[in-house]
Amino acid sequence: VAAGPGPGRAGAGQERRDELREELLLSPLPTGDVAATFQFRTRWDADLQRGAVSHYRLFPKALGRLVAALGVRELHLALTQGFWRTRYWGQPPLQAPAGAELWVWFQPTVTDVDKAWKELSNILSGIFCASLNFIDSTNTVIPTASFKPLGLANGTDHHLLRYAVLPREVVCTENLTPWKKLLPCGSKAGLAVLLKAERLFHSSYHSQAVHIRPVCRDASCLAVSWELRQTLTVVFDFFSSGQGKKDWSLFKMFSRTLTDTCPLASQSKVYVDISPKNNEKELLEVSPPPTSVHEAIVQGDKKTYAVYDLLSPSLFNTSRSLNVQLKWKRPQDSSEMPIPILHAQRYVGGYGLQTGEICTLIYNTHPYRAFPVILLETVPWYLRLYVHTLTIITKGKENKPSYIHYQPAQDRRRPHLLEMLIQLPANSVTKITIQFERALLKWTEYPPDPNHGFYVGSSVLSALVPSVIAMKDINVEQSPLFTSLFPSSDGSSYFVRLYTEPLLVNLPTPDFSMPYNVICLTCTVVAVCYGSFYNLLTRTFHVEEPSRGGLAKRLANVIRKFRGVPPL
Repeated sequence: VAAGPGPGRAGAGQERRDELREELLLSPLPTGDVAATFQFRTRWDADLQRGAVSHYRLFPKALGRLVAALGVRELHLALTQGFWRTRYWGQPPLQAPAGAELWVWFQPTVTDVDKAWKELSNILSGIFCASLNFIDSTNTVIPTASFKPLGLANGTDHHLLRYAVLPREVVCTENLTPWKKLLPCGSKAGLAVLLKAERLFHSSYHSQAVHIRPVCRDASCLAVSWELRQTLTVVFDFFSSGQGKKDWSLFKMFSRTLTDTCPLASQSKVYVDISPKNNEKELLEVSPPPTSVHEAIVQGDKKTYAVYDLLSPSLFNTSRSLNVQLKWKRPQDSSEMPIPILHAQRYVGGYGLQTGEICTLIYNTHPYRAFPVILLETVPWYLRLYVHTLTIITKGKENKPSYIHYQPAQDRRRPHLLEMLIQLPANSVTKITIQFERALLKWTEYPPDPNHGFYVGSSVLSALVPSVIAMKDINVEQSPLFTSLFPSSDGSSYFVRLYTEPLLVNLPTPDFSMPYNVICLTCTVVAVCYGSFYNLLTRTFHVEEPSRGGLAKRLANVIRKFRGVPPL
């Protein structure tokens, strides 16, 4: 029946058409490190919300059933180990905070959003083998200005949005394995062959993410398709591994090479960033020769990429494997590293274990353009913020926010939420400080290692950064995947979402060894005292009459008498 012709078979095939695109972006960083960004996009022309889909080919059934059952409109999950150093590495294609991040938009038909959010986090915890089941009301917030939908959205009712971060989540191979199983070809063919856990986790930064959103099916946008993006970003530091910083190859990074393509992929490409540094051309040399060269304006900079099309028949004719190599023609001058237009840092100030201060520094290095930025702060309830101490200083003057939304915390129920729209003048540094008081927790609320400290999630910066170079409208289907997740509304700016460092705060901690000492001392005293008294109370005393002794004793006394010694 499936193979036989019939009316409407072609139309149904077009309606349920799905495709897979995969790409790998290799970018040399200014510090000499190398960043590798994998993106696997599965697009399916089907309506998951109606629940009429029963056959899954490329789209993972576990995620498809999840979207249909819980009324999910958008889902974004990231598991990250390490911190992206924006000041030294530049703007990343996709950045995520340290730990686990989850934010979801639900459909307006969902009546109980909190119940669906809790069930969704538990299901995702089982799928990705992560501790997402620890997401509850104490670490969940409802942003009002940040995290707008990235796909099609009929409305932006922020009550349908949930956002949570687990900064202490540790990412390892048990999270990577189920992530790879969601790929249509797994890790058996295509670019996923390079995903060797031993090499990926021996790196300075590792982040894997899953993005699900509805997108337009064509230019007219009369129909909706569902898009699944699986992204993985890793930064290799060859200096620390003893391999040098300049020359690298696929085999040096992943201990593997590309041998074949995924038969289910309609597009499979490798992009190598060979953009000239400091207006100097021919600084990098790649081998083997690329299939083509692609030029694009990415995040306000003009980039040049060497493209290797794995589906090209001539690519694997000369050799059975592809090992992309990059060599520097001359040593790179790392003294003049490019500074990103927008970057930030955060730290904890103060002294003692009673009060403290959270300081956030936001840098705008654009020489003549000012732009606004939305700052999102999520602080746990056990750090009691003093909102009247909030200060925003720019160039020595007070900078009043255009918009501010603050939701106070409730002990053991919800965290603090602070959102502000701040204008950043050109070539300026904005310092944001707010004081807090540390709360004393119950002894059952401390983790097993309380002296290590308590983590506070990263701050989130969202901004439309002005571009120095005018950007043209791009065709999403023809452009690389790393340029189309955050499409720009106009050609003069591009969207950037940055995360600061997570904070590690010490709280007043009781001496958990004291109960052990008290138990040992008490048991010792009880044992000694009780044992002595028990022996005295229960022991029976008998009086023994002294005996004269035997023959040996009498002989000894006779001898002692002759010697003049007292008798025994």
